[in-house]
Amino acid sequence: MTPSTASASGSRPAVQAAASPVEPGAATGGAGTARGRLVLRRFLRNRVALAGLVVLVLLYAAAVLSPLYSPWAYDQYDYTAFLQPPSASHWFGTTQIGEDVFAQTMRGLQKSLTIGLLAAAISIVLASVVGATAGYFGGIVDRVLMWVVDLLLVLPSFLIIAVISPALRGTSWLWFVLLLAAFAWMITARILRGMTLTLREREFVKAARFMGAPSWTIIRRHILPNMASIMIIDATITVGSTILIETGLSYFGFGVQPPDVSLGTLIRDGSQSSLSTPWLFAFSGGLLVVSVLAVNFIGDGLRDALDPNARTRRREDRKAAGR
Repeated sequence: MTPSTASASGSRPAVQAAASPVEPGAATGGAGTARGRLVLRRFLRNRVALAGLVVLVLLYAAAVLSPLYSPWAYDQYDYTAFLQPPSASHWFGTTQIGEDVFAQTMRGLQKSLTIGLLAAAISIVLASVVGATAGYFGGIVDRVLMWVVDLLLVLPSFLIIAVISPALRGTSWLWFVLLLAAFAWMITARILRGMTLTLREREFVKAARFMGAPSWTIIRRHILPNMASIMIIDATITVGSTILIETGLSYFGFGVQPPDVSLGTLIRDGSQSSLSTPWLFAFSGGLLVVSVLAVNFIGDGLRDALDPNARTRRREDRKAAGR
């Protein structure tokens, strides 16, 4: 979950996930497999979520494989076609200096989606480790870790990233991913800590502790599997929010740096002439909207699949709000 998103894009709606306790050994046994199949069937019945998954996979595949079928490379110039509209030779048109907009858009889409996926994966791992550790051990460990979380939550993450990112110019873009992930895990860690405080009092956790199982084994085998539902949902939502944050930073020149491109840099370059040459702006902006919507649809579908009562609660809330 993106804590910086709380300041950049508003507070995230609360996610309620029904996490039935995973008894010792069930997470890797038949019970876990049966529940996984049930969740998969529920997800596949959700047409909107399934469509979002298909769209996202197709977009990412098209972006990654674009060098194989695109007639132009993203850093290649056509000195005979400056600022040309879409045509048979340049599917999305060209820029002021003869760059192929299609090749650049596919490259930018690949970069933005990759950054979002990697940052979400890193942040959910960090949040699960910190949240489960703080909740299980308690005491001074809990106080120190939550103090760090509270400190990071009050920091203006967007501004900090904007200040640090210029120092990373000329280095690998993976440093930018780590910087985004460093401010994307705190709220999730707090949620997982609260769930761990409840789970550590369950009978199967007490039994494992009584049998002498090491604390980290209990966390890995009994605590984390019971929080897998909310971790999966949150990781999915974090992908979309991280893509938006990366786009915003790149738009202002603090994200992906030339000669590489992302959707944010393409939107920035195309917005200056969006009315006179709309192809410079429309394709990158449209793909940004479609990809983020697809990720959000997947997140909603996973929430409904993991928690069948979530859809019923939303309907009741809408009815109550309409009265």
